[in-house]
Amino acid sequence: MRIATFVGGGILLVFACAFPLLFSDPTVTTIAVFTLIFAVATSGWNILAGYTGYIALGHAAYFGLGAYTLAILCQDWHIAGGYEPFLLVPLAGVIAALIAIPLGWIALRVRRHTFVVITIAMFFIIQLLAFNLSWLTKGSTGLSLPIPLDWGGDFFNIPFYYVTLALLLLTLTISWGVRHSKYGLGLLAIRDDEDRALGLGVKTGISKLLAFALAALIVGMAGAIWAYFVEAVYPATAFDPMFDIAIALMAFLGGLGTITGPLLGALILEPTQQYFALAYGQNGYYLIVYGALFLVVILLLPQGIVPSLQARWSRFQAVRAQERDRTMSIARHRPTAGEDGSPEVETKEGANL
Repeated sequence: MRIATFVGGGILLVFACAFPLLFSDPTVTTIAVFTLIFAVATSGWNILAGYTGYIALGHAAYFGLGAYTLAILCQDWHIAGGYEPFLLVPLAGVIAALIAIPLGWIALRVRRHTFVVITIAMFFIIQLLAFNLSWLTKGSTGLSLPIPLDWGGDFFNIPFYYVTLALLLLTLTISWGVRHSKYGLGLLAIRDDEDRALGLGVKTGISKLLAFALAALIVGMAGAIWAYFVEAVYPATAFDPMFDIAIALMAFLGGLGTITGPLLGALILEPTQQYFALAYGQNGYYLIVYGALFLVVILLLPQGIVPSLQARWSRFQAVRAQERDRTMSIARHRPTAGEDGSPEVETKEGANL
């Protein structure tokens, strides 16, 4: 099973690397870049929501902070278009994470629904600050980012694609490392029973805060790449409440708390949303698809696609193992000629000899 997983992952990685070469249409590669950006953000958000059980609906704030950080740095440091802005993406994520630490310390003092409400409130506070701190953010006018003039035609999307793909691989590696570490076991214990985890010696406070900041770091880097890709940021688009709904739906669809689930959800939902946006304009039809798909998932796959498939595969293997054991047991206990001590009789048609 592990060999099949590694082989399948290798094939998918090769396909992902070759994708822009096989499908060079700018429309297709644009959708691919947005899909990778949301896959990064969803996988990062899953480290907090999936591993600790704290469903945060305010990480769009850190997406916007990463976007605005990159725009401000490029303007103040006179960064030209090209590959240089990509070097500032980690710094934008770090700044978003530093801002998330005090906010997370406040929000994580409560649990469940109260935590959700506080994260939403923090998001709207930061969005209002982006509108009103015009000396820094230019208010509704927004900020522009450098345009890589040398990247023309079909090549324009290629650097964004591969940089975002590299960030996605890094995010999945971090998620896997957290999930299979002692620290990750502590996060899962918090998700199952926080009071019991605290009694067992898990440092719940610092563990949750670290997950909160790590998720903000990854989401902030995704926001920085997004800002450079769209070439301008505005408070209404960088701090979009639909972003939180989107990444939550993607994570729940694929399987919250798994490594590949958020990735799968992003690969399904984001291209769907982009298709409806291109085909029917920004009229909100994709919201209907979001709602219908979410209802289907809740009714048919309440745990998400990946956990549901894993459970069904486990049941299938268990049934096969039981049938195999039953067959072997019957074969071992089947009587043979002469086994009961009676004389063997050779039978021929018409006579007994």
